[in-house]
Amino acid sequence: PQGTYVLDNESAAEMARLLDQDKMMTEAMGGLFSELVNEELTAIHDVLDIGCGPGGWVHEVARVYPTMQVTGIDISKRMIEYASAYKKVLELSNVHFLVMDALEPLEFPDASFDLVNVRTAVAYIPTTSWPSFLAECVRVLRPGGKLRLTDADGGLTNKPAVEKFTMLGAQALQRIGRGFSPNGHHQGMIYMLKYLLRQAGLQDILTRSCILDGSYGERAHKAMLENCQMLFTLAQPFF
Repeated sequence: PQGTYVLDNESAAEMARLLDQDKMMTEAMGGLFSELVNEELTAIHDVLDIGCGPGGWVHEVARVYPTMQVTGIDISKRMIEYASAYKKVLELSNVHFLVMDALEPLEFPDASFDLVNVRTAVAYIPTTSWPSFLAECVRVLRPGGKLRLTDADGGLTNKPAVEKFTMLGAQALQRIGRGFSPNGHHQGMIYMLKYLLRQAGLQDILTRSCILDGSYGERAHKAMLENCQMLFTLAQPFF
């Protein structure tokens, strides 16, 4: 693994899992930018996705909104190579991918983007690094720009094995200094996002709660089951 990501970010299996996870999260959130009205979308020209992985979200944004220039960065060279190759398959001229460490100063000038997107960053951002990370996100935003933080917490299940695994995951993250749980019973991220944004000097903060229901018989069940099976296997070296 490269950088601080808790799983092997050079793994083809993790690449496939992240692509599926992107689709699940986007659908659960009601679309790519379901919280924005048309007037806000027309003002967005340059978008940055931090920790883009294999580029699933970037590709979809560029395809649906061809007037936007979308840049994805990730520390994994293999992820970026895949994302760059696939953008050619999709014939997307408004997509750019760069290998970059999100925990270092971002290699962009001040006020470069109208929107910065960050998803599930607990997997690679240490708890103590959040202030400096968000300061960089704010630096590259234009005046009036938007910073989107999306994270999740789980463990609501009637299956003892799944419950045990999610608790082990939360405990492991807490022991290496990730998330904001005081006892390792959960990740604690979703309860801190608004506070972190305020500390970074952001204004007009909007929060939304979305549910990804993987219950048996629900639409997301099969995808969620496959994602969990893959994640449980890939996380064993981390544990």
